[in-house]
Amino acid sequence: MRGEASRIADRVSRDSLAPKLRESGEDAWRIGNELFLITNVLDHNVQLERALTDPSRPVEDKVAVVKALVGDQAHPLTMEIMADLVSRRWSRVTDIANAVEDFGVDGMMYYADHTNTTLQVSVELAELHSALLNLPVVRSKLYDDSVPAEARIKLLNSLIGNTDFTKVTKRLAEHATCNLRNRRYLQTIQWLINKFSRHMGESMVTVTTAKPLTGEQIDKLTAIYSKKTGHPVHINSVVDPTVLGGMRVQVGDEVTDNTVVAQLQHLQRTVKATA
Repeated sequence: MRGEASRIADRVSRDSLAPKLRESGEDAWRIGNELFLITNVLDHNVQLERALTDPSRPVEDKVAVVKALVGDQAHPLTMEIMADLVSRRWSRVTDIANAVEDFGVDGMMYYADHTNTTLQVSVELAELHSALLNLPVVRSKLYDDSVPAEARIKLLNSLIGNTDFTKVTKRLAEHATCNLRNRRYLQTIQWLINKFSRHMGESMVTVTTAKPLTGEQIDKLTAIYSKKTGHPVHINSVVDPTVLGGMRVQVGDEVTDNTVVAQLQHLQRTVKATA
């Protein structure tokens, strides 16, 4: 968890620069990508993180280090974001990388807003999350830090490379395995889903069934979960022919499995416990 100083630094910096990032339009894609690359560099260079967060070091020196890091080819707003971040106080040296990543995700969200694909990206991330729930071996390989990042990305591309996912979804999915950041793959995807949901002011509810939900069923589920969560929800209907009866519902990290398979497994556990 981040300390109080880091939380304040992250929040104040993003609040102050969010309008510029939001208004960057098409450039938000470039800025987001540059910030993801910087996150990766910071995660693999603790001395650099120390240099950029040292409270005794003049801000001008830290900005000079940033200029040497990002170079002359970086977008001006990327440089402005980094200059703002190094001017703030951090609880831990590693927290600055978290803040850079947050800005990178913001860039991707604002680019999705610019291209009117925000909801689509959120749905696609939920579809990816749902698909990987049934592929434990694959998802374990996507966060195996003993495997080179290039190999993990190649595996990911073999899964989603031919899909019609937006380029934002594909980039976020790639970021999740390219730079693991001590997280499991599905943990990062769920984190991204939650960020997009908050950005849109609603929650994503993924409902997996063997057959497509009807409009009436979607409306009923929307009403139920809007009341349960206290705010608007979007129902992401995922069809999985292997699901036997009932449905599996995921809201954030909470999964409610009412499928026949889940009920049988519960019965087996109950029988073993009482035997």
